[in-house]
Amino acid sequence: MKQLFFAIIAIAGIASLSAQSAEEKGLQIAKAAEQADLGFGSSKVKLKMTLKNKNGQTSERYLETRTLELTEDGDKSLIVFNSPKDVKGTSTLTFTHKVGSDDQWLFLPSIKRVKRISSNNKSGPFVGSEFAYEDLSSQEVEKYAYKFLEEKGNLLVVEQDPVDPKSGYTRRVVTYNKDKGYRIEKVEFYDRKNSLLKTLTYTDYKLYKGKYWRALTFNMVNHQSNKETLLKFEEYNFDIELSDEDFTQVALQRAGQ
Repeated sequence: MKQLFFAIIAIAGIASLSAQSAEEKGLQIAKAAEQADLGFGSSKVKLKMTLKNKNGQTSERYLETRTLELTEDGDKSLIVFNSPKDVKGTSTLTFTHKVGSDDQWLFLPSIKRVKRISSNNKSGPFVGSEFAYEDLSSQEVEKYAYKFLEEKGNLLVVEQDPVDPKSGYTRRVVTYNKDKGYRIEKVEFYDRKNSLLKTLTYTDYKLYKGKYWRALTFNMVNHQSNKETLLKFEEYNFDIELSDEDFTQVALQRAGQ
């Protein structure tokens, strides 16, 4: 009798999963990805940015990114360019929010002032790269509506529709690796006309502290302009202890000087 009871419970559980809607399953995957990366605290990493124009000509920039994890709201990040001379000192501060538009500021050393980035301009290019300012925000579950599309082996494909009407994208199609902490392998970005605009691929993953996957190579390809931006990261430092005081407009200006 007991065996029959547990068999009925198991069948009911399977039926529940199969009855899950595409929206519910998409949301579940996004939450699993968020949960898998919780607890890193703060990090710092140096990287090289390579810009490639439509003719194949390249230019390089060197920068540093600092990130502070927050649980009650989105993460905070500070990006500082170290070279070459024409962009040295240019810095960007981002406060990601779970609900509502993110707050972003840009420090321009040439005029020694901090400029707030309007939410209307968040789809603009980040310092001439193929990344938009909104791409700098942390991945918060609340920022999208979800729809599960397909499963391909260990890969799960989910459509994400931005909640913010000022987003430069109608949707993103994100590929997660369910066997590797639900890390993101690829993101396809669709513009306001719902045409494929860009594809971002994540490669050269490394596991830190036995839990946190970080891709050491990002490659953003713009299919409409035929331009590319390649990011090559050095080793992440998760032992650095950052605080809110390291992510203020004063800290932004100080980092750029």
